[in-house]
Amino acid sequence: MKIKFCGMTNEKDAQDAIGLGADALGFIFYEKSPRYVTAEVVEKILPFIPPFVQVVGVFVNQDKAYIEEVSDRCRLDIIQLHGDESPQHCLSYKKRVIKAIRVASDEDIKQIQAYQGMVSAILLDSKQDNSYGGTGQTFDWGLALQAKEFNIPLVLSGGIRPDNIKKAVTLVNPFALDICSGVEAEPGLKDYQKMQDALAIAAKV
Repeated sequence: MKIKFCGMTNEKDAQDAIGLGADALGFIFYEKSPRYVTAEVVEKILPFIPPFVQVVGVFVNQDKAYIEEVSDRCRLDIIQLHGDESPQHCLSYKKRVIKAIRVASDEDIKQIQAYQGMVSAILLDSKQDNSYGGTGQTFDWGLALQAKEFNIPLVLSGGIRPDNIKKAVTLVNPFALDICSGVEAEPGLKDYQKMQDALAIAAKV
């Protein structure tokens, strides 16, 4: 089970996550997020990220030129598009792309079909009004099981915490878990013990 800790904002949290064994670190370049970081901040963290730990940049309906500039500056391994980006837009990047789909019903799951062959993975997150993620709320994981029928690697997000990781993995068995608020002390600051617990539980399921 791959684990991505998202919403990293500082060097200490990044180093702690790496030391504990996280597979990927997510940096949010969306200004409306409480976990927003600039390219300058991430550039200072990059020297402490070793090989084989994936660096993921999260963007929401942002200009392609800006995304590509940040991608180059921050040496992103993966671009995560968390807005309303089309399949063709996702395919236009040279880097691998994870497309986030916000889920509340069967109709939301049907969107995935259009992204087959266009993206490297689909991330499912909770659908909340006026929000593009980071709500800390779960959704009906039965819908995630439907998503697996499209045969695209599935990343499960939305309210994942140490106390529900076992259920998430047992029920959905996704390719990876994307954990943000569930391992925080406060928005933008991680809790070492929660990160440690999350990784330990995921390893045992």
